[in-house]
Amino acid sequence: MSISSVSVIIPSLNPTEKLEQVVAGLLDAGFGDIIVVNDGSDKEHLPPFERIEEMRECTVLTHPENLGKGAALKTAFRFFEQERAEKSGAITMDGDGQHLAHDAVKCAQALTQSGGAVVMGVRDFHHPTAPKRNSMGNRITAFVLRILFGIKLRDTQTGLRGVPAQHVPLMCEIKGSRFEYETNMLLELKQLSIPFQEIEIETVYEEGSNERSHYRPFMDSAMIFARIFKYAMSSVLSFLVDISVFWLAIRFIGDYFGLWNILVCTAIARSVSSFLNFNINRKLVFQRSSDFGSHLWRYYLLAAIQMLVSAGGLWLLSLALGSTQIAWLLTVLKIFVDTTLFFASYVIQRTWVFKG
Repeated sequence: MSISSVSVIIPSLNPTEKLEQVVAGLLDAGFGDIIVVNDGSDKEHLPPFERIEEMRECTVLTHPENLGKGAALKTAFRFFEQERAEKSGAITMDGDGQHLAHDAVKCAQALTQSGGAVVMGVRDFHHPTAPKRNSMGNRITAFVLRILFGIKLRDTQTGLRGVPAQHVPLMCEIKGSRFEYETNMLLELKQLSIPFQEIEIETVYEEGSNERSHYRPFMDSAMIFARIFKYAMSSVLSFLVDISVFWLAIRFIGDYFGLWNILVCTAIARSVSSFLNFNINRKLVFQRSSDFGSHLWRYYLLAAIQMLVSAGGLWLLSLALGSTQIAWLLTVLKIFVDTTLFFASYVIQRTWVFKG
């Protein structure tokens, strides 16, 4: 299957002459369908779009105002879904010259042979010309996504991606309108067990190009990590509720249960905090609106096992220290045990409990 079966999507905001150079390079390389999205560019930067629209191989879609890179990509994906049913897939790339035509060809060729995998064009951030904010930002994002989500990619922020046609409807539904959209794409693909395929591409950083980037380090980083922040806050809130209820229970009714005081008070605390955590994670973190029953029984099975492990670990530690009745000491020990269990619980929730 040739690259003629693949469409190219290029979102663009206030482009320079490089956009036309990128399009010309793609046409020379053999691509026959290029979809350019004008994401609300000002009048001064409209001429490149007008000249590109005159080319029969090109389609220009226009946003009346700037909506963000994610919104531009989704506009193009919806157009592809409706008008390019005969195509095998689409690749996305930037129009500022940082992606080369021959790398787009490599991505398209890999896409036609990927067997349903999403193709990622990965850059070398050890390159001496790589801007520090690009390198550092990518490394931090790659590390966090690997640790918290199990996504193993060397370049998580690449804009050169190949999407098989069967996954385009999903691309239209992913949340996010700016740079966070591309990270949300990775999270959704991982959640749905859709594989990635990496291909090496050249690292192009020209002097001054980094300053023209529309990436806003602080605001866009906050949006990129929004899901991680929400999960962390959900966990912290539930953790505080759990510890507070446990302390109240062990302090005021613990004596009534004798040797069973730790297990009973742990169960009381966990029943309150787990119900809170389940609803926050389901609605706000993993954003699931269906399969309530399936999510519920999986979550509480995990909660029950985690509760037993937490109580058992706490009991063993209290025996080792020679005390099972001191409320503040038991609470401190519980913090230690539950912090250890936190990471295992997250992985299980991500991969099993709230699996799409």
